[in-house]
Amino acid sequence: MSSLAPPPKISMEERVQRLNTLRHTMSEKGIGAVLIGSTESLRYFTGLVWHSSERLVGAVITQSDLVYVAPGFERSRVESLPHVPGEIRVWEEDESSAALVASLLPQGSLLAIDDSVPLFVYNALKREISVDRLIDGGPLLRGQRLRKSASEIAIIQYAMNITMDVQRKAHAMIRPGIAASEVVRFIDEEHRRLGAKSGSTFCIVSFGETTALPHGADGEQYYQPGDVVLVDTGCRIDGYNSDITRTYMLEEPTAEFARIWAIEREAQQAVYDAAKLGATCASLDDAARVIMLRHGLGPDYQLPGLPHRAGHGLGLEGHEEPYIVRGNQTRLEEGMCFSNEPMIVLPGQFGLRLEDIIHMTAQGPAWFTQPAKGPTEPFA
Repeated sequence: MSSLAPPPKISMEERVQRLNTLRHTMSEKGIGAVLIGSTESLRYFTGLVWHSSERLVGAVITQSDLVYVAPGFERSRVESLPHVPGEIRVWEEDESSAALVASLLPQGSLLAIDDSVPLFVYNALKREISVDRLIDGGPLLRGQRLRKSASEIAIIQYAMNITMDVQRKAHAMIRPGIAASEVVRFIDEEHRRLGAKSGSTFCIVSFGETTALPHGADGEQYYQPGDVVLVDTGCRIDGYNSDITRTYMLEEPTAEFARIWAIEREAQQAVYDAAKLGATCASLDDAARVIMLRHGLGPDYQLPGLPHRAGHGLGLEGHEEPYIVRGNQTRLEEGMCFSNEPMIVLPGQFGLRLEDIIHMTAQGPAWFTQPAKGPTEPFA
């Protein structure tokens, strides 16, 4: 287990406050009801955790009611799981869940639909409710989830601390001939041992030329002296994600690796320095590309250079709003959390990604984890 005590879970009082905030926004926008499916938004607002399937389990939220919708045979399980109190209404196997949802709506009102529900849920609703009353609930739900509370920040920090500890242990165990799959297995086991009950949510371990593939390669790899090493992994604590990447060499670095490592770290720092309250997400991506161009990389997404966005939001989902990408005019606010990972890819040679997560405070940006120290020193 981690040597630090885990932070408190999100309280039911905080979830109730989230629902109250949602209802206030609904009132401002003239929305009569919101349908949330078996998504991370269901966990966020109600505490109910349910895996999506072909049967709708979710919640309908109006100004006066919170009603859970579930198959009849699942009622007892829903009742047994933690959730904000609310009525449970059921539909049987020969009945329409969409018809049940429609019956819960205020007369003639707009229904905002969770943008993460499957298309079949939307199609069924169209048969029960006129299309002009169905609107995209994504901006409503995700807009509220963008700004993390102090309790959310504390949980993410705890998850990040665990993954950083795992990264250190993985670095120490890599040796000539070791298989990437062995490192992946070790990382999963260490995440579990330190308190992440489900182990790694994902894990990329790449050696040598395969580090140039941002999301790793299929098939087995074996570390050989002189290889570049890339390790990207994370875990979940109380639903919230961690995500850290380190790229390094175990031996004396080649001149080219040391040069590219310095550019990568400079670009990562430029993103951090641009992360001012009120700055657009696009401006952070721009800041990374200015550094790339200065060193003859790019332009745009061309290689050698940065082939993707400079970062992504992090919270209940590993990738969520706000995305640090060209054209995104979302402005940074206190509570936003996002990755800083302007990867440099040199096709046929190696890829180099340093990834740490930023959260916005009232004073500006702050690191969850300190950036890497050098090309052979991946930890501060």
